[in-house]
Amino acid sequence: MNLRNVAIIAHVDHGKTTMVDALLAQSGVFRANEATTERAMDSGDQEKERGITILAKCTSVLWNGKAGETRINIIDTPGHADFGGEVERILGMVDGCVILVDAEEGVMPQTKFVLTKALKMGLRPILCINKVDRAHADPDRVHNETFDLFAAIGATDEQLDFPHIYASGRSGWATLDLNVPNDNLHPLFDLIVEHVPPPKVQENRDKPFQMLNVLIESDPFLGRLLTGRIQSGKAVPGMAIHALDRDGKEIERGRITKVLAFRGLKRQGLEEGSEAGDIVAIAGMSKATVADTLCAMEVTDALPAQPIDPPTISMTVSVNDSPLAGREGDKVQSRVIRDRLLKEAEANVAIRVTTTEGGDAYEVAGRGELQLGVLIENMRREGFEVSISRPRVVFKTGENGERLEPIEDVMIDVDDEFSGIVIEKLSARKAEMTDMGPSGAGKTRIQLKCPSRSLIGYQGEFLTDTRGSGVLNRVFSHYEPHKGEIAGRLKGVLISNSDGDTAAFALWNLEDRGVMFVGAGEKTYQGMIIGENSRWDDLDVNPIKGKQLTNVRASGKDESVRLTPPRQMSLEQAIAYIDDDELVEVTPKSIRLRKQVLNPSFRKKRVRPE
Repeated sequence: MNLRNVAIIAHVDHGKTTMVDALLAQSGVFRANEATTERAMDSGDQEKERGITILAKCTSVLWNGKAGETRINIIDTPGHADFGGEVERILGMVDGCVILVDAEEGVMPQTKFVLTKALKMGLRPILCINKVDRAHADPDRVHNETFDLFAAIGATDEQLDFPHIYASGRSGWATLDLNVPNDNLHPLFDLIVEHVPPPKVQENRDKPFQMLNVLIESDPFLGRLLTGRIQSGKAVPGMAIHALDRDGKEIERGRITKVLAFRGLKRQGLEEGSEAGDIVAIAGMSKATVADTLCAMEVTDALPAQPIDPPTISMTVSVNDSPLAGREGDKVQSRVIRDRLLKEAEANVAIRVTTTEGGDAYEVAGRGELQLGVLIENMRREGFEVSISRPRVVFKTGENGERLEPIEDVMIDVDDEFSGIVIEKLSARKAEMTDMGPSGAGKTRIQLKCPSRSLIGYQGEFLTDTRGSGVLNRVFSHYEPHKGEIAGRLKGVLISNSDGDTAAFALWNLEDRGVMFVGAGEKTYQGMIIGENSRWDDLDVNPIKGKQLTNVRASGKDESVRLTPPRQMSLEQAIAYIDDDELVEVTPKSIRLRKQVLNPSFRKKRVRPE
């Protein structure tokens, strides 16, 4: 049987997962009476809630087209830059890729990031211009933009001669010519089979077994599952194997207890094993991890693993030591938190965990606020209680001893009327504009180079400035010399000076001071942040003081207190909002902001910003 391994890569929200849904449905994976879900590949709770792909996943379809019966292994990849580590790893398993580009938005930063990696590895791309049925679609412009991008990032002549196809993933059709309508995805299947070469490693069928592990997960029944593409030989259940690290040092020995291959959305155990070229998951090892080589006992050389881009943002995760600690979560000890973070770092190569000097806090470094936010949200749902510091960028030291900081490529689409304020705000944050022009439908596209640290906490301000209509995309570009001081949050906070439950009367009197983060009847403690001050400095206030009652009837009926609804923050918003001397307290039920030092007598005075 013919075999093809292909990855679908694109910018966030350009329709990868919806396209995979349509490919699965039209390849006959589902029975006629089988219940199917939308975005079937987004299996995690957070993926469904946020509408984004976080983990790369593999599926497999059988296609009986012009070239006969072919098994196509399809890998759905995340589109968000924070989860780029997933994409870098899985590109080694495939021989071709489908670049999906939105027919209206065109080429975006993440498209460029992934495409650069794919072209460096010599993959042959297919351009799929998706969503061509949108009102403001301009497929010809997008086609030209993509060709220019290929040329700019150094594609070979063979790669520049890429085929293109027009599609609508949601409607489930694709066509090679927009003047020839079609009602199915058969042309896309045939193009994949025709253009993507069969795995070269199929020539190594008779050599000893070797496989590079790129994904890791745990199964409650089978234990650790290691997924990768078999580079040579055959994986058969019961076979003795050993695991080697990148340097060829043996990590452990064991036996393959199960060989699982993807068949549609489900994994199936293969009794007779699987040959070189196929993507499989192997059970039976307990220590081997990502980038390790699983191989037959006689093999002593490890397979080369792709280098992964370093993390650019870090934050400190520590034990929750607030007065309300331990009331909502059951995993509160630093040892349990450490084990959970190390387990995450083992499975996710883009995250790095180190212990701080005191030993009770951990430095977690990742690609961005969203990636770290997803990790903390997962821990919160598992019953953890933690305190989180403000994110910091990971600096480097240059060859001359100078301090270097990460710079990001930022692409912003905003309504024309808001472009002025966006440029003004980002220029103040040391951003440099590289390009600006109309992108159709009354919108302007602005491209900038911006220090990573100036974007921490900017997303909320950006949405306010653009009335929620702006779209900001960013991806790590390179390191540059330190740009100097960047102004942080301009407003102070309102801090509770008492422990107890908040009173509506007290909050009503405090509303003139600023915006509240808490409502009436919520638990508060000394040092907890309950609102944003309308002025630059911090203010200690009493949110639990009730109205003094006397036995003298007041003239006129007492007015019932009506409070403005408090500002509710999501976890990412809270992490981005806090200052250097503040923490976010995260429990399974609550997200609270607090000062690191709860007692006001021991806190440093804020210095007025210039």
